[in-house]
Amino acid sequence: MTVPTREIKLVRHDLTPRLLEVARVTRITPRMARVTLTGEALDGFAYAAPEDHVKVFFPAPGEQLPVMPILGPNGIVPTPAGQPLPIFRDYTVRYVRPQQRELDIDFALHGHGPGGTWAAQVKPGDKVGVLGPRGSHLNPMNFDWYLLAGDETALPAIGAWLEQLPTGVAAYVFIEVADQAEEQPLPTAADATVVWLHRDGADGRNLLDEAIRDIQLPGGDGYVWVAGEAGNLKSIRRYLRGLGLPRDWVDVDGYWKRGVVNLDHHAADEDE
Repeated sequence: MTVPTREIKLVRHDLTPRLLEVARVTRITPRMARVTLTGEALDGFAYAAPEDHVKVFFPAPGEQLPVMPILGPNGIVPTPAGQPLPIFRDYTVRYVRPQQRELDIDFALHGHGPGGTWAAQVKPGDKVGVLGPRGSHLNPMNFDWYLLAGDETALPAIGAWLEQLPTGVAAYVFIEVADQAEEQPLPTAADATVVWLHRDGADGRNLLDEAIRDIQLPGGDGYVWVAGEAGNLKSIRRYLRGLGLPRDWVDVDGYWKRGVVNLDHHAADEDE
């Protein structure tokens, strides 16, 4: 009998800064915009896993071009004193179409921050910078079941997960959004149960924590992926660790944190 290999592998990519142009903007929901970027610089763009993400560099107010980062042997180096600082945030890759030289990134329009502000008013022809992905976590697609959960910042990755899961595999999905208007179609060949959790009227409860604790997970080997606000994920991380799943099979990622600008989610996770 052959035992399935379920090793998660990290593949590193060359960091290539790219100056791209907005091709079109599509409003997915009232609070979510999909910005399609294009340009010859997309040749060779690496995309290998659902949660692959890039740094997006935005023009300063009143400027047409973004300040791009200075790269050293180990990545971005500090900006020299007196020079303008790059304005950037991390975003998940939603779609890549190499033949068309197109890259889709979904932006949550929450009314603040450089990314949401830019995406709310961007138009075709505008320029933006992209750096990354710096690496991909290659997760095996041969688990018996998958648990995927997150808020709207995790929604692009969850959508990619669902599209890449094998036909018929069990998937339990919880997505926290503002209200019913923020729900969007999520095509998948998996046997997926998708539950939308609405913040409006929830009185500040940790909806993802409640939903994950309430589900009865099946037997067999499962993979868990959860992302969202770092503070809300602490109790979820503790609960999942208590289930006894192998550590490598549980990925809980703080994508953002209340009161923290430009959270380094890699460092935040390492602190847990």
